[in-house]
Amino acid sequence: MDISQQADGEKRVEMLLIAPLQRRGLAKPGSLTKAQFEEMVKDLCARLAYMSAPNLMALEEQAASNPGGKDRDRFPIGNRILDWAGQIQPPGDEASPLIRAVFAAQLGADALIGGWAPELLVELKKMRRWPNAYAVSQIKTQAGESVTRMVRADEALARGDQLQPDLASWRDRRLAALRKCQDIAALGQPQGAGA
Repeated sequence: MDISQQADGEKRVEMLLIAPLQRRGLAKPGSLTKAQFEEMVKDLCARLAYMSAPNLMALEEQAASNPGGKDRDRFPIGNRILDWAGQIQPPGDEASPLIRAVFAAQLGADALIGGWAPELLVELKKMRRWPNAYAVSQIKTQAGESVTRMVRADEALARGDQLQPDLASWRDRRLAALRKCQDIAALGQPQGAGA
């Protein structure tokens, strides 16, 4: 998502989620100051900019049906809205700051070099937390067969051998998954890095 798309998305969130909830009379949560509430709204707009208009309208309906506060007249807290948003329209891999950060870090570089980046991506999408050493070892173990299969396919191609159609198709899908991980890693790099 480029800067223009992000800005358009933030306006869409403001127009289709925030403003309608406020028009319904939902006030800031009692636990937040006015400044904290404004920061929460700004953060929601930034984080939900990836969502489509129909899904934002569905999110608004869900949030309006589940207001916070003892009198049920308060804006739901941001974390709750983000949870609902993830159920309605999960963010793409490129939209997740966690996934970007992991792939931009040494862990992501190691996964790309080692060929186990697709399995790392699957684990990140499932667990939504930075993998610890044990999780990394499990991911590498799970990826072992695929990494070996890829190496053997590449060796066969280097010898001039023809791959069986099912293996060639699997290799193409694996290469596409690896490219996706490389693209995510590039998105996570600071602007101008490597230039």
